[in-house]
Amino acid sequence: MNTLKGLGVAMVTPFKKDLTVDVDALKALTTHLVENGADYLVVMGTTGETPALDKEDKKLVLETILATNAGRKPVVLGMGGNNTHELCLQLDRMDTTGISAILSVSPYYNKPTQNGLFEHFKAVSEHSKLPIILYNVPGRTGSNMTADTTLRIAFDCKNVIGIKEASGNVEQVMSIIKDRKKDFLVISGDDAITLPLIASGADGVISVVGNAFPAEFGAMVHHAMKAELQEARALHYRLLEITQLMFVEGNPAGVKEVLSHLDICEHYLRLPIVPVSQTTSERMRRVMMDEELIK
Repeated sequence: MNTLKGLGVAMVTPFKKDLTVDVDALKALTTHLVENGADYLVVMGTTGETPALDKEDKKLVLETILATNAGRKPVVLGMGGNNTHELCLQLDRMDTTGISAILSVSPYYNKPTQNGLFEHFKAVSEHSKLPIILYNVPGRTGSNMTADTTLRIAFDCKNVIGIKEASGNVEQVMSIIKDRKKDFLVISGDDAITLPLIASGADGVISVVGNAFPAEFGAMVHHAMKAELQEARALHYRLLEITQLMFVEGNPAGVKEVLSHLDICEHYLRLPIVPVSQTTSERMRRVMMDEELIK
């Protein structure tokens, strides 16, 4: 499980102007992350605009990343849904070659009870050939998975190895850290509060900001994990304003705009997500210049 500590990056899916997958930019992004501080790659999560990808897009994205990565970093694949039966069928059929674990988001829209969440992940656990990282993100799913439910799943489902916690509730995350079983990973899902969560005992982050600044954000994470808080704090505050700007008009619109300023990929998005405003884009460039994050 040590390979899934530190900086995981929730990768964007670059598009061309015609909104087809930009394979060259995806290769460049993968290389950028692998060579500049990412500890592992997270493919086809929220930041990857997965709901807007069709079956062939998903196949192309995964194959491109796996081929470019060439086994250098662990790869975690997003595999979640609100149709438990269909998700279990997908898990039964999936080819696990090159994939270290799956990241499975809490069911959205249906708004299950806590017991419903437990039964969902129990079924997912029984059908997954790979270790599972839970993903709690109530701002998107419409329901929060409580600390008690997370711990119940962790103790009852042996192949559930951790949780990406994006509730924004620091007390809830600390409750999980306090009572978790040995080696159960607690991973920040909120870039802006990653430093305090690691200081409280979290094992790293699955990051949006890391797409753009893997070296700087990765260094902050690694300093924090070694309790080098002075160094971590300096990097945290250097990145804080650009981090906030990346989310002010939604994710992944913000991070794609930053990536376009860095000439890593274009800012094109598939509807219903749209690019950030010109005002936000200009503020991003100014902050990056001020913090020496762009040449």
